[in-house]
Amino acid sequence: MQKDDRGTGSGLLPADRPFFFNNYITLHHTTLLFHIQKSPFVTASTDIAKSSSQDFCIQNTMNPVFTNQQSCRKGNCPLSDRSLTQTDLSDPALYDAGIPHQVFEEIRKQPGLSWNPLQGEDGFWAVTRFEDIVEVSRHPETFSSATGHIQIYTVPDDCLEARASMIDMDPPNHSRLRRLVNPGFIPKNLRLFEPIVRQRASALLDDLVAEGGGDWVEKIAKPIPISIICDMLGVPEEDRNYMIELTDHLVAGTANKPLDPNAYGNTTPLRFLPFESPAAFALDNYARDLGNKRRAEPQDDLVTKLINAEVDGEKLTEAEFTNFFRLLIFAGNETTRSAMSNLVIQMVNNPDIFANLKDNPDLIDGAVEEIVRVASPILYFRRTATCDTVLSGTPVKKGEKVVMWYASGNFDEARFDAPLDYDVTRPKMPHIGYGGGGVHTCLGAGLARIELRILLEEILKRDMKISLAEPPEYVHSNFVNGIEKLVVRLD
Repeated sequence: MQKDDRGTGSGLLPADRPFFFNNYITLHHTTLLFHIQKSPFVTASTDIAKSSSQDFCIQNTMNPVFTNQQSCRKGNCPLSDRSLTQTDLSDPALYDAGIPHQVFEEIRKQPGLSWNPLQGEDGFWAVTRFEDIVEVSRHPETFSSATGHIQIYTVPDDCLEARASMIDMDPPNHSRLRRLVNPGFIPKNLRLFEPIVRQRASALLDDLVAEGGGDWVEKIAKPIPISIICDMLGVPEEDRNYMIELTDHLVAGTANKPLDPNAYGNTTPLRFLPFESPAAFALDNYARDLGNKRRAEPQDDLVTKLINAEVDGEKLTEAEFTNFFRLLIFAGNETTRSAMSNLVIQMVNNPDIFANLKDNPDLIDGAVEEIVRVASPILYFRRTATCDTVLSGTPVKKGEKVVMWYASGNFDEARFDAPLDYDVTRPKMPHIGYGGGGVHTCLGAGLARIELRILLEEILKRDMKISLAEPPEYVHSNFVNGIEKLVVRLD
């Protein structure tokens, strides 16, 4: 046993699994197995005063500190329902049946932040309320993406540079790279892809109808987003299944299970690779090969633009280019895939709502936003405090991890009425399915909206009667709220 004396999770930790309550988890999974969770898709904004790093730290430390948080930090936590509030949020098994709404709801009820210990390294502050997530997102000078890492577990300093992509950076480095790709994702340019998305969605749906159903993930949710992001990057059609395979293996690196370090001919120590996955090595090799081809024969695609781009008179380094490619192929594929799968679950759970959309197409945009909110494809991102500060009344020390749980903030009762309901008439208010705002707002949000909207429109055209042939199988991950298998029947 080891002891961690900080936060609401203070107390004795089992050596093999800190604060993981098997009785509750078993109950949670039994309850949710065929009661598919109701959840939505989101983007966030709120009025938060802009300030310098120093001003913000001073201003925050003047906030009142909850006395029970001070007690918890010393190991004398007065919370009554410890079985829920002390659940280990980092355990991938917690998400094997989808988002654990009851756990997050109980944590949100507690004042301040919740401390989550980790086995063998420093724990983290869990940020579970909407407004707190937005505040962290909007202040990179105080809550850094570059210091530490965007995942829960500590990455050694000598590995950070090798892994660093745009999401692992703060301004001005982040701004320098984001400017390179922003033009490809502005609405005018994204609209050029609408006919292609519609044609592919239509053909894939026709095939599914002809077959009477099948695995929605394999037949619809995987091929649509990967084909579009590959079009943008310039990845040949014959390589697209390989891209799906590699991104799937990247996600497997978030399952806290050992991976074969030699897979894909990997020769790089796993600690230098994102998700400690050899699939990252394979993606980097692929990116280098494609980049070399584009140097010899330039095309009208993002890879050609990236290898030729200059920022402040300098071209991207090889590491910057390969990290960029890996980020775009992963983020442009996995997250939208999760949303498209969740769309089916919501259609099964809410048939009347979707039947009404055919006669009220003006509600389709709202339906898309709700899908992103309830799906919350990325469960969390981490930041690291750059100075002593106070968040939600809780003192946070310089260097401590602060983890934003989007899967909780998107269901915050203080932000959304009846948050577990899928409501296409919900007043237009930003969610955090695309991040909490600020510099790291999702680059591909506009593309995801187009793909989801067109897919929904094409489904409605066909008057498809969809049911689940078996319960969905979720990805075993504490990072991605993905669905691995979703077998549907079409009546």
